[in-house]
Amino acid sequence: MLRRTIVALLLTASTGLMARAQGITGKDILGGLADTRRWLTYSGDYSGRRHSPLDQITPANASRLAPQWTFQTNVLGKFEATPLVIDGVMYATGWDNHVWALDAKTGRQLWHYQRPLPQGVQACCGRVNRGLAVHGTRLFMSTLDAHLVALEMKTGEVIYDVEIANFKEGYASTPAPLVVKDKVIVGIAGGEFGIRGFLDAYDIVTGKRVWRFYTVPAKGEPGSETWPEEVWQWGGGPTWLTGTYDPDLNLLYWGTGNPAPDWYGDDRKGDNLYTGSLVALDADTGKLRWHFQFTPHDTHDWDANQIPVLADLPIGGKPRKTVLVANRNGFFYTLDRVTGEFLQAKPFVKITWATGVDAKGRPLVVPGSDPSPTGTTTCPDLYGGTNFMSPSYDPSTGLFYVTARETCMVYVSRKDEYKVGERFMGGSVKITGERSGALRAIDPMTGERKWEFSYPTPSWAGVLTTAGGVLFTGDNEGNFLAFDSRTGKNLYRYRLGAAVYAAPITYMLDGRQYVALAAGTTLTVFAM
Repeated sequence: MLRRTIVALLLTASTGLMARAQGITGKDILGGLADTRRWLTYSGDYSGRRHSPLDQITPANASRLAPQWTFQTNVLGKFEATPLVIDGVMYATGWDNHVWALDAKTGRQLWHYQRPLPQGVQACCGRVNRGLAVHGTRLFMSTLDAHLVALEMKTGEVIYDVEIANFKEGYASTPAPLVVKDKVIVGIAGGEFGIRGFLDAYDIVTGKRVWRFYTVPAKGEPGSETWPEEVWQWGGGPTWLTGTYDPDLNLLYWGTGNPAPDWYGDDRKGDNLYTGSLVALDADTGKLRWHFQFTPHDTHDWDANQIPVLADLPIGGKPRKTVLVANRNGFFYTLDRVTGEFLQAKPFVKITWATGVDAKGRPLVVPGSDPSPTGTTTCPDLYGGTNFMSPSYDPSTGLFYVTARETCMVYVSRKDEYKVGERFMGGSVKITGERSGALRAIDPMTGERKWEFSYPTPSWAGVLTTAGGVLFTGDNEGNFLAFDSRTGKNLYRYRLGAAVYAAPITYMLDGRQYVALAAGTTLTVFAM
């Protein structure tokens, strides 16, 4: 039986605050960050830009920022989540399926929920959760044992709990779901356990599955010719990070992860579609409209789950709908988001495995760069030129901002036998060489770097930009940082006490602009 903990502190005041919360409509979500009191989706809006119209904090006054409140979870395990903010209430998820509702002005806890996990749950990369989705008065969370849970927004009561997949087969779910019209879109993790990846859509009201898109095609389906016989059944291709959506095209854009096993490719010769790709799906049916594969036949675990950012750019003298991806393989890509046509790609970190890309965007692979039984040194490392940390795009500067990692690794390949529910890696890895990081501003028209701020160690923090001309992020040394988004000048620094694995958000409340960022097990909120 599920256990639920709902903690009501100062009940009368809390009840009054929760009563202010209004049901969130599809129109509200379409509006994105137009209502600056709210942050309604993982990336702030459907475009994935993480760019807020708030402008109270500027390069001229950012030095006056100061922490206003902190919330400590008292739960072991780091924050990787993006909170939602709705009518004065902040909703955040944490390690091991915890959810908290907090007063967004003071940090006071309003309620708390945890969905206990069964024995035997495995997670590749930490027992994390990256956030919630909302519609009406319901919050939606995916769980480590691969369930989708709907909670009543005002109380934390469970409305429904449905199984996405069998966790005993290596499946887990860590991304924040994405609500599109009457559906909850949710991805799956488990590429290191030889799952067959997919993306699901569920009915908001009933929790019934509406469609499923498999990222590894079965025998006879389009793309299956890129796999040997039977291997597709444990081919990988997880969808463990939140995608984006273009309402005009009615297309979902979702990144897919590594083929399995990670580092041994001899038993899966071929491009291994649709792993290491961006897929564009019809939001109503889940049908594939187009795909672009960044790393055909990936043998370095360079998941393409990075956030696809939608931007309209003047290319060739004409406005063009594009999608921008800073990929784990070390290249920054600009694609046409209507057709998937390749437009340009350029390295944004040091890479040694390819000399560039051809006219269609396929990498020009350096011979001998694949993992080997004796070990092959390749840059970037398995964590990539970037990873799950959200980038940002500011239309006013025309720049794309990304947390970049400068790292290399020795990759060793080994034949492994697939066993249901067990790790299926195909080798091992070892860190080598100097390691550093940087916040980089990239021109998406050319792929050129416009400025950068160096970090002494690789960072895992996401990025937020604002109309005030201030960029917010964090670093691996545990700092909350503010920059001038045009010049890269560091405007403010505050020690949070733990490495940052999350992205900031910003919201307006009672005439003040707040910025929230989690580090370690603590959520800190700043204002002037």
